[in-house]
Amino acid sequence: MALHRYRRHRPGCEGGHAAETRSGEFDERKKGWRRCACVIFISGTLGGSFSRKATGTADWAEAHRIAELFETAESWTGIPKPEPVIPKPAPPLRVTIEDAFSAFLANREATVAYPTYRKYKTFTKQLEAFADSRGYIMLDQFRPGDIDVFYTSSRLGPRSKSKRLDTLRSFFRFAVHREWIPKSPVSPDLKPPAGGNRPLNKVPFTDEQLADIIKACDQLEERRWGNRHGSGTWTGEDLKDFIWTMVYTGLRISDIVLFDMDRLNGNEVFLRAKKNGGDVFTHIPDWLRDRLDTRARLHGKRPFLIGGTKRLDTVIDTWRQWLGKVFQLADVGVERATPHRFRHTFARILLQRGVPVADVADLLGDDEKTVREHYARRVPERQARLTKILKEAFRDQSRPALTMVRGRQH
Repeated sequence: MALHRYRRHRPGCEGGHAAETRSGEFDERKKGWRRCACVIFISGTLGGSFSRKATGTADWAEAHRIAELFETAESWTGIPKPEPVIPKPAPPLRVTIEDAFSAFLANREATVAYPTYRKYKTFTKQLEAFADSRGYIMLDQFRPGDIDVFYTSSRLGPRSKSKRLDTLRSFFRFAVHREWIPKSPVSPDLKPPAGGNRPLNKVPFTDEQLADIIKACDQLEERRWGNRHGSGTWTGEDLKDFIWTMVYTGLRISDIVLFDMDRLNGNEVFLRAKKNGGDVFTHIPDWLRDRLDTRARLHGKRPFLIGGTKRLDTVIDTWRQWLGKVFQLADVGVERATPHRFRHTFARILLQRGVPVADVADLLGDDEKTVREHYARRVPERQARLTKILKEAFRDQSRPALTMVRGRQH
């Protein structure tokens, strides 16, 4: 705020001005003004406080300088107020790659099925190895160029590479949402390979291939196993039990390994609760129920969780290896044989027996669209029925006349 400046005349003023009267700089520039050496004062409000002070000088230029010092300081002391100390924002919390992976996996372990969780574990191991190769320790060291190299250099098929990109986006989105990094290093223009989003061709085993697989189990040699939970011998009969349980339930390999006899109620096997809240069961024949009961007496409530360890990953890999040996001995067709094809076989058998697609979807835990797209086209009876419908629909249509139209010359 600008201060008021004025000269305050004292008694005995050289200019003859009355005591205690005031004059301003503008007044003293008038013609005929009688000059004097009376002191110039300043007054006004600074910092919320009104005051008046003598400048100690009779010179207007010097009085202006003194007034400006008070105005600049906004204080009658003439000392500027200290600048408010604004605390510097704390640097963003830096998170190590190892800690980020641990938190990500803990989140996924609680929210996804175990087979999917295993894939996340594999992904984090591979990305961690890539980070080690570049000397990275902190998560914010990743740059878009790094992710480009990691993604493009992976030797994966189109579908697997497309899923890898989805996982990369998922992980770094997880990190951004927790404010570990300001933005994802996965560039928006990083695209999946051609054909990467094409639906997987789900090929079931035929009845003949399934019979050949069961027959091949008899060719396996016995293998001893033992641990603190028990001991026994691996035989082809173990694999038969495993395969038949997969075929009759449609459960995934991890679910079979963890199969609990509490799921079994007579001949009914509990699968899951449907989205509408209803429980879903499948039915197994008496002979398979008896085989499972026999296994339970030997190996406990979880009859397939056997071997030298109780680690789920290791047990699943052991079953995969033994199934792989059977696949090598059997005629499984040109498509690569995997344990998951038993689940596809479960769907094929149901559809071939005329089970409605909606019911098959409930049993698989899929939606009807998925079942129609991936499984229904594998059922020959369905195609035969559609062919019959088409033949009957066009049976009464007369054959159209075929007319040859010749061009005319003009």
